[in-house]
Amino acid sequence: MSSAYTRALGILLGFAADRLLGDPRRYHPVAGFGRTASRLEQHLYADSRQAGTAHTAVLVGTTTVLGLAVERLTRRHPLLHTAVTAGATWTVLGARSLEREAEAMAALLEAKDIEGARDRLGHLCARDATNLEADELARATVESIAENTSDACVAPLLWGGLFGIPGLLGYRAANTLDAMVGYHSPKYENFGWAAARLDDVLNLLPARACALLTGLVAGRPRETSRVWRRDAPKHPSPNAGPVEAAFAGALDLTLGGTNTYGTYTENRGTLGDGSPPTVPDIRRTATLARRVGVAAAGVAALAALLARRATPASRHAERGGAGRKGELWG
Repeated sequence: MSSAYTRALGILLGFAADRLLGDPRRYHPVAGFGRTASRLEQHLYADSRQAGTAHTAVLVGTTTVLGLAVERLTRRHPLLHTAVTAGATWTVLGARSLEREAEAMAALLEAKDIEGARDRLGHLCARDATNLEADELARATVESIAENTSDACVAPLLWGGLFGIPGLLGYRAANTLDAMVGYHSPKYENFGWAAARLDDVLNLLPARACALLTGLVAGRPRETSRVWRRDAPKHPSPNAGPVEAAFAGALDLTLGGTNTYGTYTENRGTLGDGSPPTVPDIRRTATLARRVGVAAAGVAALAALLARRATPASRHAERGGAGRKGELWG
């Protein structure tokens, strides 16, 4: 069995594990990466882009090289390569956990527990929820589900399909680091610049793939595409804009507005033509996000097969090279 097939199978198994189990409850590798990043920050921090670039390069580079080493060590052993790819995929995905947070927010708001929902929103985003009422909490939840469907599901799947274990681990490292330091604040405006820009670059393709899949699985490709093209540029993020606009078009909602993040206020424009989100739209959004994830897993598996077969060197390697003709390495 070639490594193209074991990669594709591993991605599908890892996606299934995430759907069934969600994030690992103990000893989560992403949490361990976060602790390592925090300790390294204590040594490297300075209010400069250079220091932040070094911080990002060390953490993302080391993680990607580790993934590359694991990929090369296991690719000749089909069962092991499948298992390690599945484990890495399960580790980096957050789709089921995102859905659980959406369900929790919906339940709190359906029970009219506004204070509980305000506290819970912090599990989804960094938005200041102090004065948000039910419909604004619903909007924040819908927008967070949309954005994180790309970041926590579609993007890692696609990079895994294209580049295997190093793609999975490298993307998750960059995205996690962006969540830690890549935002506007007096402390991280400069230090977090490199992490934020790297995350922007790595999400350019996946965000647009997510937007496209959203319209297709919702059965509203024309409406979604129209809203995406028209409204995405209004959003300050080059990647959240297409995804949130696509969800707005697919669900026939209007998203966007002014959001407050502590001392920072951001105008995200107006996305879509429908009514503003209300509490029932949270579950509709979660259902759509789940369908997008399933479609993305299929695309990632196909990408794994096509990417490996399109590379002459990999075809040669899988035949064992000139001295091992006809032998599959797996």
